[in-house]
Amino acid sequence: MTRLWRILRLIWSADPWAMSRGAALTVVVLIMGAALLGLSGWFITATGLAGVAGIGIAFDVFRPSAGVRFLALGRAVARYGERLLTHDATLRALAALRITLMQRLELWPMEALRRLRGASALTRITADVDALDGVALRLALPVAAAVITHAVAFVMLSWLVALPVAASIAVGYLVGGGLVLIRVALRTLEPSTRAEAAMQALRRGAIGLFRGQREAILQGVVPDWRARLDAEEAAARAAQDHLDRIDTGAGMALSVLVALITALVLGISGPLIAAGQIDAAEAAIGVFVALALAETVLPLRRGVAELGRMRDAAERVLADRPTGAEPVAAAVRKPAPDAAKGLELIDVSLAHPGRSMPMIRGLSLSVAPGEMLAISGASGAGKSTLLDAIAAVTPVAAGEIRCLGVPLGQWPEPELREHLALLPQRSALLAGSVRDNLEIARPGLSDAEAEEVLRAVALHRVVEMRGGLAAPLGEGGAGLSGGESRRLALARTLLRRPEILLLDEPTEGLDSETARAVVAGIRRFLPQSVIVAATHRAAEAEVADTRLDLKKYIPDL
Repeated sequence: MTRLWRILRLIWSADPWAMSRGAALTVVVLIMGAALLGLSGWFITATGLAGVAGIGIAFDVFRPSAGVRFLALGRAVARYGERLLTHDATLRALAALRITLMQRLELWPMEALRRLRGASALTRITADVDALDGVALRLALPVAAAVITHAVAFVMLSWLVALPVAASIAVGYLVGGGLVLIRVALRTLEPSTRAEAAMQALRRGAIGLFRGQREAILQGVVPDWRARLDAEEAAARAAQDHLDRIDTGAGMALSVLVALITALVLGISGPLIAAGQIDAAEAAIGVFVALALAETVLPLRRGVAELGRMRDAAERVLADRPTGAEPVAAAVRKPAPDAAKGLELIDVSLAHPGRSMPMIRGLSLSVAPGEMLAISGASGAGKSTLLDAIAAVTPVAAGEIRCLGVPLGQWPEPELREHLALLPQRSALLAGSVRDNLEIARPGLSDAEAEEVLRAVALHRVVEMRGGLAAPLGEGGAGLSGGESRRLALARTLLRRPEILLLDEPTEGLDSETARAVVAGIRRFLPQSVIVAATHRAAEAEVADTRLDLKKYIPDL
């Protein structure tokens, strides 16, 4: 629950003043509701007693009726203000929380990010953020407001009615209501977790079928996929039905509790009236306040029932840094790079993430500015891992890497990214125009710059045919083929004009002629850059100044 407390502090800190005013209005709403029913009960009873006694004409009906109107209107206004302020502050906090989630993803190791899938990650993040908006709105604020309202009610009933009446209401709600809500929390911790997991599985399956519907139809597996979705929907529905039954039972138990407390107040008030300590109108205040205070506990069961879902979401959002996610480049001093020194590896050894056995041992090489190195090797030999190590996203097991004459560990992260760029095998495009995707690398991109870089990757004709830089792309670059999407991602990387460019299978999926044109265009666009390409293709190897076969550096087992 410590993480839930941290989430609450984060939400509160987004706009403390608005949240504090909203919390105060929440208390005002509950107090006004109890006062409204209490005053109305007293007014009706006192009016009836005055009529029976024959003094109705002398009874002042104006001030109590004005008080009833004031409380009714004031409660509505306070409720509107409370919803406006608390929801606005919570939505701001959730927007900040999404940024926090993205920042934490930056700490993940590259291997974990490569396994991350957009659809599942997006639904997971969305569900977690939706769950956490209830920490303040459905849990913390209602509980705090209920406690304060009961404290105020106890003091006022002790003064206006009698201490036994006030004590019976306070003990009944705080003890009885507390026991019911604690039982709800304990019974729903695991079911709410299962319900959320089942719903996530259903969402992932539905998104997967939607995205792969063409392949599913061609392979004739739509009925099987539909059967799996039906099973996942049944599991999600069953889990949600279980929670609904617990919620319904809790609502019934709290309603019975309210009835018992009201009956207890009536039972206590009778002897007090008989003894002359209070009159019937004053006793009516206690009865109606007991009924009104049901508003402080009945809504709490929803927030308490989602406690397990909130807890799990908070643990994911505030999870500790993943193992192996420590940044490789963590220096704080600005280095003094020497562009004439290029890239140098000195006796470098690499291991698979999470393993101690080296996959590459004793690798030494140097690539001068303006030169291109082509790295070859069998699948799994470590080409991508080597590029990750040079890009400072995974650590080396031994040895040293120097970029522009500066050891990798002495580069602060922002400065390193200004001089070095990596294009991995999987590169994401955003929904938007071609220009939008290019401007990620160079905001305010001119048409001439865009034309130059698109020619470098042999994509200018494709873009012209699709409507130019304003041509819209769907999610993930939908509207372009796989090879075209990859070339657009390459063009975006080239716009950074890095002094060290790392490419992982840059011409995968292209025909030989186009592949050669792309490699030649890259070298023309960055004539003084160090270019390192991991490849299976002859196109890169043919124009490279140096070739490296990783087979020579794989240790014998």
